[in-house]
Amino acid sequence: MSWGADDRQFVVVNDGSGWLDPPTRVFKRSLWSIGGDPTNAQVSLVAAYPNVDEASEAEDAPHYHGHGLLAVRGHVYQFLSALDRAEERPRRWMAAKLIQSDDSGRSWRNQDGISPVRWEGWKEQSHKRLVFFNELNGCFSLLSVLQMGRDYRANRDGYIYVYGPNGNIDGLMNELVMFRVPIGRILDRSAYEFFGGIRNNGSARWVADIAGRRPVHVFPRGWVNHSNLFPGDIVVETWLPSVVYNEPLDLYMMASAGTGCAPDGTEFAKPSYLGFWISATPWGPWRQVHEEAAWTPGGDPAARAYSPQIAPKWIAPDGKSFWLVWADLKGIREFSGDMDRAGNAPPRTPEEAAIISSGLTRKAMPGYSFNAQRVDLDVG
Repeated sequence: MSWGADDRQFVVVNDGSGWLDPPTRVFKRSLWSIGGDPTNAQVSLVAAYPNVDEASEAEDAPHYHGHGLLAVRGHVYQFLSALDRAEERPRRWMAAKLIQSDDSGRSWRNQDGISPVRWEGWKEQSHKRLVFFNELNGCFSLLSVLQMGRDYRANRDGYIYVYGPNGNIDGLMNELVMFRVPIGRILDRSAYEFFGGIRNNGSARWVADIAGRRPVHVFPRGWVNHSNLFPGDIVVETWLPSVVYNEPLDLYMMASAGTGCAPDGTEFAKPSYLGFWISATPWGPWRQVHEEAAWTPGGDPAARAYSPQIAPKWIAPDGKSFWLVWADLKGIREFSGDMDRAGNAPPRTPEEAAIISSGLTRKAMPGYSFNAQRVDLDVG
């Protein structure tokens, strides 16, 4: 989520119909805007964004999942994550693509300025076309951008800060790494500086060589899947944080979650881990202020809450409360996704197929939606 210049919040939706009613499309990736407050929100599809329908993308094509998003100075930038082609193990995150809009989301281009946005095939992927590609252990493939107020106006030092897991396996995915780049040079990969540790005086050390990166924070181990419920599935986006600047309190807040795995390493076998951390700077040190080793919103032990996001616009004027947004994959282990379970004739059109698919998903996973909860801070 990111807070745009026109006071809308942009929201990324992957693998679902979003707020379509009826749900005549199932998106692999899409972008939406939300106006208003959490109790009176108005949601609309950002039609100009290069939304991609599940039905229109070949199954064996690289899938670019929408993640890191930032609205800044009337522009919108997004880092999309891509997987490898592994078949003998869970597919891993191995690349990040950067796209841009210089008119608040009304038109979109590739990183090099060419329009329309193109989705590179396997043979087209390279360091020249993608901002990160085949880095060691897949670091910087999943990216989340620090949010600093409406249109990034709370920023004072002129830098954009971006976070991501250091790899795809436990012991690396729980290591958080980061880079920074001047706002006006985000499209220039050579301008990226990587966090290389803390100096003796407490300031951050920034290095140009990605090999000199150091973790900015380490989350608990034991919350990364190493096997899958479904063949050809992925390493889940565990420990991809949401980081937001709380301007009234002049502090940085981070929310992140780990995936509750079964003894066989498959995902969502038990409730997730949820944590909140705060810091005086974007690079820490991060102090944990809340922990739930079994995250069960509403007290539901069957909850499989996932991907917590701090809504950057929905922070109280005094900074003492904010709204947390997440999805819940409760029921996923029982959900085969087989259309035949509908018990009806095969769909006649893509629209009918999308409605059937969405209906099955919503019935099997009723929490697979935009859930929101107000969080009050004890600042005493």
